[in-house]
Amino acid sequence: MSARLKGRRRAVNALLVDVEHWADEYDGVEAVALVGSYAHGAERMASDVDLMILAEDPDALADGNWFVQIRPDARFIRAASWGPVRERRFRLRSGLLVELNFATPSWADLPLDAGTRRVLEDGHRILYDTGPLRVATSAGRTGR
Repeated sequence: MSARLKGRRRAVNALLVDVEHWADEYDGVEAVALVGSYAHGAERMASDVDLMILAEDPDALADGNWFVQIRPDARFIRAASWGPVRERRFRLRSGLLVELNFATPSWADLPLDAGTRRVLEDGHRILYDTGPLRVATSAGRTGR
Protein backbone atom coordinates (compact mmCIF):
# COMPACT_ATOMS: atom_id res chain seq x y z
CA MET A 1 0.00 0.00 0.00
CA SER A 2 1.32 3.41 -0.93
CA ALA A 3 2.11 6.09 1.63
CA ARG A 4 -0.49 8.34 -0.02
CA LEU A 5 -3.23 5.75 0.46
CA LYS A 6 -2.16 5.21 4.08
CA GLY A 7 -2.43 8.96 4.63
CA ARG A 8 -5.83 9.02 2.96
CA ARG A 9 -7.02 6.19 5.23
CA ARG A 10 -5.88 8.15 8.30
CA ALA A 11 -7.79 11.20 7.07
CA VAL A 12 -10.91 9.11 6.45
CA ASN A 13 -10.69 7.52 9.90
CA ALA A 14 -10.41 10.98 11.50
CA LEU A 15 -13.46 12.11 9.51
CA LEU A 16 -15.43 9.06 10.64
CA VAL A 17 -14.60 9.75 14.30
CA ASP A 18 -15.81 13.33 13.88
CA VAL A 19 -19.04 12.19 12.20
CA GLU A 20 -19.64 9.64 14.99
CA HIS A 21 -19.26 12.37 17.62
CA TRP A 22 -21.57 14.70 15.68
CA ALA A 23 -24.23 11.97 15.35
CA ASP A 24 -24.05 11.20 19.05
CA GLU A 25 -24.60 14.86 19.92
CA TYR A 26 -27.28 15.72 17.31
CA ASP A 27 -30.73 14.77 18.59
CA GLY A 28 -32.34 14.00 15.24
CA VAL A 29 -29.85 11.38 13.98
CA GLU A 30 -30.95 7.76 14.32
CA ALA A 31 -28.10 6.02 12.48
CA VAL A 32 -24.97 6.57 10.41
CA ALA A 33 -23.26 3.90 8.33
CA LEU A 34 -20.17 3.92 6.18
CA VAL A 35 -21.02 2.17 2.92
CA GLY A 36 -19.19 1.55 -0.33
CA SER A 37 -15.53 0.83 -0.95
CA TYR A 38 -14.21 2.14 2.37
CA ALA A 39 -16.72 -0.03 4.23
CA HIS A 40 -15.50 -3.23 2.64
CA GLY A 41 -11.79 -2.42 2.40
CA ALA A 42 -11.54 -1.95 -1.36
CA GLU A 43 -10.78 1.77 -1.40
CA ARG A 44 -8.32 3.42 -3.77
CA MET A 45 -7.00 6.96 -3.91
CA ALA A 46 -9.89 7.95 -6.17
CA SER A 47 -12.55 6.41 -3.91
CA ASP A 48 -15.06 8.62 -2.18
CA VAL A 49 -16.36 8.23 1.36
CA ASP A 50 -20.02 7.23 1.31
CA LEU A 51 -22.09 7.82 4.43
CA MET A 52 -25.74 6.86 4.90
CA ILE A 53 -27.42 9.04 7.54
CA LEU A 54 -30.86 8.17 8.87
CA ALA A 55 -32.75 10.95 10.62
CA GLU A 56 -36.33 11.79 11.48
CA ASP A 57 -35.98 15.02 9.47
CA PRO A 58 -33.30 14.33 6.84
CA ASP A 59 -34.07 17.56 4.98
CA ALA A 60 -32.93 19.53 8.04
CA LEU A 61 -29.47 17.95 7.67
CA ALA A 62 -29.25 17.93 3.89
CA ASP A 63 -28.14 21.56 3.67
CA GLY A 64 -24.72 20.32 4.85
CA ASN A 65 -24.05 23.19 7.26
CA TRP A 66 -23.22 20.71 10.02
CA PHE A 67 -20.67 19.02 7.75
CA VAL A 68 -18.93 22.30 6.96
CA GLN A 69 -18.72 22.93 10.70
CA ILE A 70 -16.80 19.69 11.27
CA ARG A 71 -14.86 20.05 8.00
CA PRO A 72 -14.44 23.80 7.30
CA ASP A 73 -12.46 23.04 4.14
CA ALA A 74 -15.45 21.20 2.60
CA ARG A 75 -16.76 22.60 -0.67
CA PHE A 76 -20.24 21.66 -1.88
CA ILE A 77 -20.14 19.88 -5.25
CA ARG A 78 -23.64 18.64 -6.05
CA ALA A 79 -27.04 17.52 -4.85
CA ALA A 80 -29.11 14.64 -6.15
CA SER A 81 -32.08 12.54 -5.10
CA TRP A 82 -32.45 8.80 -5.42
CA GLY A 83 -36.00 7.89 -4.44
CA PRO A 84 -36.20 8.54 -0.68
CA VAL A 85 -32.48 9.34 -0.41
CA ARG A 86 -31.07 12.86 -0.67
CA GLU A 87 -27.41 12.99 -1.69
CA ARG A 88 -25.02 15.84 -0.98
CA ARG A 89 -21.47 15.61 -2.27
CA PHE A 90 -18.53 17.59 -0.90
CA ARG A 91 -14.85 17.83 -1.81
CA LEU A 92 -12.28 18.41 0.92
CA ARG A 93 -9.13 20.46 0.33
CA SER A 94 -7.17 17.18 0.23
CA GLY A 95 -9.22 16.11 -2.80
CA LEU A 96 -11.22 13.53 -0.85
CA LEU A 97 -14.84 13.33 -1.99
CA VAL A 98 -17.47 12.77 0.69
CA GLU A 99 -20.95 11.66 -0.29
CA LEU A 100 -23.58 12.25 2.37
CA ASN A 101 -26.83 10.36 1.84
CA PHE A 102 -29.87 11.23 3.95
CA ALA A 103 -33.11 9.33 4.50
CA THR A 104 -35.64 8.65 7.22
CA PRO A 105 -35.17 5.56 9.40
CA SER A 106 -37.82 3.81 7.27
CA TRP A 107 -35.03 3.36 4.69
CA ALA A 108 -33.94 0.43 6.89
CA ASP A 109 -37.41 -1.04 7.52
CA LEU A 110 -37.93 -4.76 7.06
CA PRO A 111 -38.42 -6.21 4.62
CA LEU A 112 -35.62 -4.25 2.99
CA ASP A 113 -36.32 -2.81 -0.42
CA ALA A 114 -33.97 -3.81 -3.22
CA GLY A 115 -31.95 -0.58 -3.14
CA THR A 116 -31.37 -0.68 0.60
CA ARG A 117 -30.47 -4.37 0.47
CA ARG A 118 -27.96 -3.73 -2.32
CA VAL A 119 -26.28 -0.87 -0.40
CA LEU A 120 -26.00 -2.88 2.82
CA GLU A 121 -24.96 -6.16 1.20
CA ASP A 122 -22.20 -4.39 -0.74
CA GLY A 123 -20.59 -3.74 2.64
CA HIS A 124 -21.30 -1.39 5.48
CA ARG A 125 -19.92 -0.38 8.84
CA ILE A 126 -22.29 1.04 11.42
CA LEU A 127 -20.79 4.17 12.97
CA TYR A 128 -23.77 5.20 15.09
CA ASP A 129 -27.11 3.52 15.61
CA THR A 130 -30.12 3.89 17.87
CA GLY A 131 -31.58 0.73 16.40
CA PRO A 132 -32.75 0.92 12.77
CA LEU A 133 -29.55 -0.39 11.18
CA ARG A 134 -29.08 -3.08 13.80
CA VAL A 135 -32.57 -4.35 13.00
CA ALA A 136 -31.96 -4.17 9.23
CA THR A 137 -28.72 -6.12 9.48
CA SER A 138 -29.85 -8.60 12.14
CA ALA A 139 -29.88 -12.35 11.70
CA GLY A 140 -27.17 -12.24 9.04
CA ARG A 141 -29.48 -10.69 6.47
CA THR A 142 -26.88 -8.27 5.15
CA GLY A 143 -23.39 -6.96 5.71
CA ARG A 144 -19.83 -8.14 5.82
